[in-house]
Amino acid sequence: MKSGICSSCRLPKALLVCECCQANQCKSCAIKLKKNSFSFLPVIPTELTHLIYCGLCFDEKVAPALAAYNETMAKARNVNVFFKTQSEETRLLKRAEKPITVNQCEDKDETLLRLAFLAAQAHFNTLIDVVIKSEKVRMQAYQTTQWNGSGIPLYIDEAHLPKR
Repeated sequence: MKSGICSSCRLPKALLVCECCQANQCKSCAIKLKKNSFSFLPVIPTELTHLIYCGLCFDEKVAPALAAYNETMAKARNVNVFFKTQSEETRLLKRAEKPITVNQCEDKDETLLRLAFLAAQAHFNTLIDVVIKSEKVRMQAYQTTQWNGSGIPLYIDEAHLPKR
């Protein structure tokens, strides 16, 4: 990779390149995004899959998406979850929406958070009839567990939530 002039600070020795607009960036001006920054999105847009951005590309494309992602993640942490075994509390709730499913998660907590994230992304605040199952996967001498889950999303006013 050639060294050039940084497009942000105009200093020589810009060793990095913005992966979005191909502008030269020095190490101090380049904004590095973690590889799993948008890992809970079902489909990640191509402009968010890069790891190195210039300030302009980051402000235009990544910052708004990252703010929306973090807001949805905060909502996901507040989603009310009722498992299938709690059917007594949810028996009167209408199950009109299609179930949300997630597959091949690393642990039970991640599976539940991914379900809640998908529900929050679709503007729901409750998951009912949640079922989380584990499955042992064997790869020659190595064995691991994959988690799968499903649940029905609902929007319920806080005043009408079933008592826990």
